[in-house]
Amino acid sequence: MEFFEVIFLGNPLREWGVALVWLLGGVVVGRLVYRWFSRRLKRLAARTSSEVDDLIVDQIEEPIALAVVLLGAWFGYDHLRFGEGVDTFMEHVFSIAVALDVTWLAARLIDSLVGNFLARVTERSESKMVGQVTPILQKTLRATIWVLGTIMALNNAGYDVGALLAGVGIGGLAMAMAAKDFVANIFGGITVFVDKPFVVGDRVQVAGIDGTVLEIGIRSTRIKTLAGRMVTIPNHKFTDGVVENVTAEPARKVRVDLGLTYDTTPERIELALSILEEIIVAHVGTQDNTTVWFSGFGDFSLNVSAVYFVLKEADVTLTPSAINLEILKRFNAEGLEFAFPTQTVLVQQPN
Repeated sequence: MEFFEVIFLGNPLREWGVALVWLLGGVVVGRLVYRWFSRRLKRLAARTSSEVDDLIVDQIEEPIALAVVLLGAWFGYDHLRFGEGVDTFMEHVFSIAVALDVTWLAARLIDSLVGNFLARVTERSESKMVGQVTPILQKTLRATIWVLGTIMALNNAGYDVGALLAGVGIGGLAMAMAAKDFVANIFGGITVFVDKPFVVGDRVQVAGIDGTVLEIGIRSTRIKTLAGRMVTIPNHKFTDGVVENVTAEPARKVRVDLGLTYDTTPERIELALSILEEIIVAHVGTQDNTTVWFSGFGDFSLNVSAVYFVLKEADVTLTPSAINLEILKRFNAEGLEFAFPTQTVLVQQPN
């Protein structure tokens, strides 16, 4: 028995043994708790129709097992004495360890639940933006939880968190200034996702670019121009400038101006207007609100004009082409002559 009274590092071997038993007991019990979560509780959670309880059990088993180990280590260390300075330091260490373990549990649990929710939203959404935003939101949430947990741990350990936050604030301000364009693009992507000014496949005009949207990313959007070139536009352009969604227009406005020769009679002008309206209204790719009129006296022609609207589902190039071709055929058949620039030169003979 005298052996257990031998002093080692300021504590008898008996106390060292008790501390070791507590530590090993904490490890064994922590392992048993982990296996109990893995086997029993997971089986019970799997019997329910909800996925939430499965996620909760899966995410909290390891932090709870670690908490049991920390508890055993704390009770074990409570049997040892190393002086006021060392004991105070170890109290701070255990306080920080417990706070970080709680933070780990909260980060795993919230990240898993939020990820599951966003995954369901992604499945129901037709936009790819949700899937692209999800990882960023999860990482931001995890980072926020860990920062708050670390601050709480240091505060519980007695450290001056205010001075630390002041330093972090200055560094964060510098980083924010350096990354302002990146952040602006991120918020621009979120704005596109929320407001939906356009979707993939739409033809848009923005910042002097006219083309079809191929991909909407979290930082930038890819557009294929009418010339077939690929253009990448930062997302902040969609919040700072005007975006025109050509695809979203209900119909495309088209104006036709024709010039007839000056020897055309009023009756023939009326015939031209009638033919023009008949051709446009009869085409399946136009709306009914067509306007035709005798628009004026030109320098070398009598002008007739028409305004019509090409339906959204019709081709905006082939429809005017077909109408123009039919106008040419009908006007030629009726003998309505198109004017071309002419000049009449009067020569005065000397007396």
